[in-house]
Amino acid sequence: MVSLSAHSEPKTEAEEDKLPAQRFAPVWLAVLLPAALTIGFCFALPTIIHGGSIRIAYDWVPSLGVSLSFMVDGLSLTFALLITGIGTVILIYSGSYLACHPHLGRFILYLLSFMVAMLGLVLADNLITFFVFWELTTVISYLLIGFDHASSKARRAALQALLLTGAGGLALLAGLILLGLAAGSFEFSAIIAQGDAVRAHDLYLPILVLVLIGAFTKSAQVPFHIWLPNAMAAPTPVSAYLHSATMVKAGIYLLARSHPVLSGTEAWIWSLTLFGAVTAIWASILALRQTDLKLALAYTTVTALGILTMFLGSEATIAVAAAVTFLIVHSLYKAALFLVIGNIDHATGTRDVGQLRGLAGFMPMTAIAAAAAAFSMAGFPPFLGFIGKELKYEGALAIASEPLLVAGAAVLANALMVAVAGIVAWRPFYGGEPATATHPREVPLRRWIGPAVLAALGLTFGLAPSLIADSLVQPAISAILGRKETVKLALWHGVNVPLLLSLLTFALGLSIYAVHTRIRERLTALGARLPFTGDAAWDRLIAGMRALATAQTGLLQTGLLRRYLLTVFASFALLIWASLAVTDAWRPPSAWPDLLVKHWVVVALIVAGASMAVVAHSRLAAICFLGVVGVGVALLFIMFGAPDVAITQLLVETLVVVLVAVAMLRLPRLKPDSARPNRHRDAALAIAVGGAVTVTLIAVIEEPFDRSITTFFERASVPEAFGRNIVNVILVDFRALDTFGEVAVVGVAAIAALSLIRGAARRRR
Repeated sequence: MVSLSAHSEPKTEAEEDKLPAQRFAPVWLAVLLPAALTIGFCFALPTIIHGGSIRIAYDWVPSLGVSLSFMVDGLSLTFALLITGIGTVILIYSGSYLACHPHLGRFILYLLSFMVAMLGLVLADNLITFFVFWELTTVISYLLIGFDHASSKARRAALQALLLTGAGGLALLAGLILLGLAAGSFEFSAIIAQGDAVRAHDLYLPILVLVLIGAFTKSAQVPFHIWLPNAMAAPTPVSAYLHSATMVKAGIYLLARSHPVLSGTEAWIWSLTLFGAVTAIWASILALRQTDLKLALAYTTVTALGILTMFLGSEATIAVAAAVTFLIVHSLYKAALFLVIGNIDHATGTRDVGQLRGLAGFMPMTAIAAAAAAFSMAGFPPFLGFIGKELKYEGALAIASEPLLVAGAAVLANALMVAVAGIVAWRPFYGGEPATATHPREVPLRRWIGPAVLAALGLTFGLAPSLIADSLVQPAISAILGRKETVKLALWHGVNVPLLLSLLTFALGLSIYAVHTRIRERLTALGARLPFTGDAAWDRLIAGMRALATAQTGLLQTGLLRRYLLTVFASFALLIWASLAVTDAWRPPSAWPDLLVKHWVVVALIVAGASMAVVAHSRLAAICFLGVVGVGVALLFIMFGAPDVAITQLLVETLVVVLVAVAMLRLPRLKPDSARPNRHRDAALAIAVGGAVTVTLIAVIEEPFDRSITTFFERASVPEAFGRNIVNVILVDFRALDTFGEVAVVGVAAIAALSLIRGAARRRR
């Protein structure tokens, strides 16, 4: 298996520049897609800036009200530009970073698919369309995280992400369906105007809980956060894209898109505030404990997601402005820092912060990009991160429900992020000599230009915040709040409480950085004394599920056909009788039908056949008597005007009797009744099943006959399917796929039977 970083055999800079060039040319074709999309979305900026939106819709399943509709407004455009812009940088980086990897083409395909799925998610206007792309991001992230499929760590991380986010997706699907029913529409653009109606609906609380489960699992809120740090088993470009602009931001997008409809209640405010605050603080503490640079940075992503969730819980305009600005800030510096760590790993062969020192002299361009991104992460002026941090504090103080809680959580989380920024981007580059086995040197241009550009954007937007204030931030805020809002971004607001909180953050963060080694040792010792961690709890959960599956398999899969039939029919009878009792569906017949003599003769034939099958001592005789029952049923079909069904019944009964009779000739005779102690149990079960079916049929017959489906087929058979035989039309046209599946099953069964016959013939020869 080829190493993903391929740093075991260092090459000169000229050799390394030449090697990726051999395989980098096809990557440029892949880069053209996100680059062209970025430019295309920029053309939508004038419409969005003036308060407009762009919507495209195609009928998908019109009978169910499902359309393939997409909408570009301030919120979706902001996400789309981040996805495509950062995606362009990631693809350029990947072409060089994985140039030696034999599966580079597959990796690029996965990455482009991931980008398209995420774009579909943020642009979707229909709830069902949104969910389809939501699940696509889950599946493709599984492929990306487990890209190094030979690694058990990567496979475990990919499965963990798939199961957690997939389970959240099932909850979200239920929530979206309920939301569409409560709002009377499945289009986001129409649902946004129904906020008051949805909040007053009886289904509001179930909708909120289900939607939050989906968002919290996707965006790694406590206690679902464990999958995100483990996803670092993926290649560095995947980590950079996953954490900055794609999957983990999907849950944040869902919260922002749902804000006009679900926000404003105590349940919304406290759920987002508490989960966000706990996630931000807990993840920041865990980040200090890490010695792996990539893992430490991953926990700061969880911190950022907690902060975004916390501020989206508010109705205050300034709090939402803080969330949108920090969303952009985080995307820029997080992608840059992950790519920087990838460069460090490639150049030195390690990500252990204890072995990394003084890399700035060997990797000057990477060091500059790391410093600029870290300053934005820590919130130092004049970077955009400083503006975002000021807005966070101003927004925290504006939250009416609990300003001190939110402000305190923001200060502590930001201070810890200052310390982690120093650990990730300062400590490896300055102070001492590197203690690595590989002599470090600067990476090629294609690997440091990306983080440098992203870090430079953080500086540019900090010096000139008006570049994004009117074009991205303000339209996104208006889309989230469902009303027109005006917000101005500025680097300097004078001496005020947010500035004082910023100074407190810097002082506290630098103090934590100064003693972070001792803090890490204490946290490691504390973690060793804990009975189990979140990741260990996950392992126990999976082990428990496997044990349950094993026990259930041992109980049910006994290999005895009698046990299987007993389980199936007992479950059927229990469920039917329980449903009849709970729903009070049983209705005694209002009048018994007048049967003719021929009807009674057929009934007597059926009863006689069933009775003889029960008492028969030969399997062959029992099968033949069951055939008599089938013939009797076919006669009933003929008497009541269903000759097609009767012919089918006769053919099936004849084939079953012949085929089973041939097989039964090789089986031993049935044991006498005295040797079968479960005969009475089987009789009771048969009576229970037969009685349940009988009572259900009587209850159905007593209900008024609904001819709506019948009328539809009568009216549509000739003009739409060009057939007068309604049964044939249903099978061939209206149920075409179902019929095709049945024919395919029969064909497969015939092929299998033919193989068995030929195999038996060969053995005889």
